[in-house]
Amino acid sequence: MAMKLTCGCLLAVTLLMCLAEAQYFSQKPQQPQRPQLPQQPQRPQLPQQPQRPQLPQQPQRAQQPQRPQQPQRAQQPQRAQQPQRAQQPQVPQAQHPPPPPDTFHSCEVSQEYKIPCGVPGISGSECEAISCCFDGVMCFYGRSVTLQCTKDAQFIVVAARDVTVPHLDLETITFLGNDQNCGPVDTSSAFAIYQFPVTDCGTVIVEEPGVITYENRMVSSYEVAIGPKGVITRDSSFELIVQCKYTGVTVEALVIEASLLAPPPPVAAPGPLNVELRLGNGECHVKGCVEEEVAYNSFYEDADYPVTKVLREPVYVEVRILERTDPNIVLTLGRCWATSNPFPHSLPQWDLLIDGCPYRDDNYLTRLVPVDASSELLYPTHHARFVFKMFTFVSTESADPSKGGVNTPLKEKVYIHCDAAVCQASQQNTCQPRCFRKRRDTVASVKKEFQAETAVASSQEIIIIHPGWTSQ
Repeated sequence: MAMKLTCGCLLAVTLLMCLAEAQYFSQKPQQPQRPQLPQQPQRPQLPQQPQRPQLPQQPQRAQQPQRPQQPQRAQQPQRAQQPQRAQQPQVPQAQHPPPPPDTFHSCEVSQEYKIPCGVPGISGSECEAISCCFDGVMCFYGRSVTLQCTKDAQFIVVAARDVTVPHLDLETITFLGNDQNCGPVDTSSAFAIYQFPVTDCGTVIVEEPGVITYENRMVSSYEVAIGPKGVITRDSSFELIVQCKYTGVTVEALVIEASLLAPPPPVAAPGPLNVELRLGNGECHVKGCVEEEVAYNSFYEDADYPVTKVLREPVYVEVRILERTDPNIVLTLGRCWATSNPFPHSLPQWDLLIDGCPYRDDNYLTRLVPVDASSELLYPTHHARFVFKMFTFVSTESADPSKGGVNTPLKEKVYIHCDAAVCQASQQNTCQPRCFRKRRDTVASVKKEFQAETAVASSQEIIIIHPGWTSQ
């Protein structure tokens, strides 16, 4: 009997252990499967043919950034925590000085004028490879002339008005051919877009072994003013050669700036009266400063010549008497004019002053600058000053629109000359010209008491920075 009870107990214990083990394995969590890594997204492929850039229809105003929320003040802790070790103060990084205000940056384009370049999602390196600008988000055309050559043999030229100083007149851009299809496909106040087949618009084709080059010439015309002794312009002229080279499966775009003729050498033009013509170079360095008020505070020295100027930039001229101390004499200017070489009587010429008054047939009138006691000069009447806008001479042929003279090189140097004389001031005659009056009144007021002393004062070289690239 005892043996039966023992066997029954062992059998019961064994059954209980089997049941417990089965329950344990039934509740044990299964091993989770390892998650699969997502597949690497494929990079979008560039299209074989770049899309034509489209100008923005209406500039969108940049959204105002949201004001950050006021941070909540941390609650006072109930128990003082262990003070943390003070962090070592960071050394401020050296800040680079900002670039000069006249530095030209091709990629500094206002948001409302940005034209997308390339395909959506283009990378920075791919953007630069097609001569465009990248701001970290968008690829866009810069303030320059951008040339793209497509695989289906098309020229795409995007020209910015800021490529020259003064700004380029986009409406005057032409190519070699006069075909009406060679005009811009889209324009705005800042850009003009051209697209045409490489065989159109007067393109010149050059074939070499394994290479075909398509070359065209992009030029801009300018407005000219014609005087009795000379022709001038104050507009920028622009001339570029654009090339598309096709070598097997490779396409190369090339933009070449056309060169200008060399200017003539300088000489001096002395006169019997010891007078000097010089250019003011004073600059404003404080806020609210007026350039004309400080322009005559300093002058270019001999070592500064040749002086460079940009078209339409103001040129501050002063003529003064040297080695005289008579406070009663007055320096007067008769005719002042400009030439393209140092000789005062050479052609072409352009008048600045006539009988001491601004030349009335100039759209940009020369302006007389009074010289009085406020100038703090020892003898104010020994000085005469005026301001004119910089220009450059063009050939007579280029003034004829029917001859299409835009390809005629401009002369890069200008020399200023003035007929100077000494006038004896009196109560009846102040020796000052009465401009824009009747001629006999002007003659009577200015020339009545002139002494015999006269002279021609001439400037040194003035070089026009024109037109070309403005990445100075």
